Amino acid sequence: MSLYDRDLARSNERVSEQSSALSSFIKQTYQLFAASLLAGAAGAYVGVVSLVPMFQSLGMAAPFIILGIALVFFFAMRVCLHKSPLNLILLFGFTFVMGLGLTPLLYSILATANGGIIVTQAFALTAVAFGALSIFAMNTKRDFTTMGKMLFITLIVVLCAAIINIFTQSPIFQLVISSVAAILFSAYILYDTQNIIRGNYSHPMEGAVALYLDFINLFAALLQILGLTNRE
Repeated sequence: MSLYDRDLARSNERVSEQSSALSSFIKQTYQLFAASLLAGAAGAYVGVVSLVPMFQSLGMAAPFIILGIALVFFFAMRVCLHKSPLNLILLFGFTFVMGLGLTPLLYSILATANGGIIVTQAFALTAVAFGALSIFAMNTKRDFTTMGKMLFITLIVVLCAAIINIFTQSPIFQLVISSVAAILFSAYILYDTQNIIRGNYSHPMEGAVALYLDFINLFAALLQILGLTNRE
């Protein structure tokens, strides 16, 4: 075998190893994402079944308390990202608390006449949109990984508007916020999916958390849109 052939064989071997490592990374990411959805669903179920009175007693402080607890889990998970199984415990703690945070919204929707149907429709739309956008991101030649700064700025604006509306309680303003949020997190699905398949995350857990937040926030936005339009 010539020197050129040996170099070519080594190069092909390295490419094969990198491809195998990336495939394994993507597989682990989506496995953790699926498990995170289950933890989030468990949190939402526990909240709706058992903790509604607690949320009602806390009033407007409830979202901020849930956010504070979630941030503790999130930053602890970041610090312990490579410490297994502690990182998994913190991941599922974070996703459980985020699911728990959906309690007021879910309860308000489920209390209406067609609440169960609205929740089912919102989840189905979220799942279909997530799947379609993920497939598109994986197959398109367009690069969505450059949208990071624009998406982050939009996210800050949406968060500020949402905090303001906690106090104003305007249905029309909430409908606008939810519509923008639905578009924003749809774009985030494209952005995060491409970052995952290109190996731009250092750990599968980072990609899983990103996808989980995209999914749960898109679900919440669609749930609010369907709930408000149905109520009107």
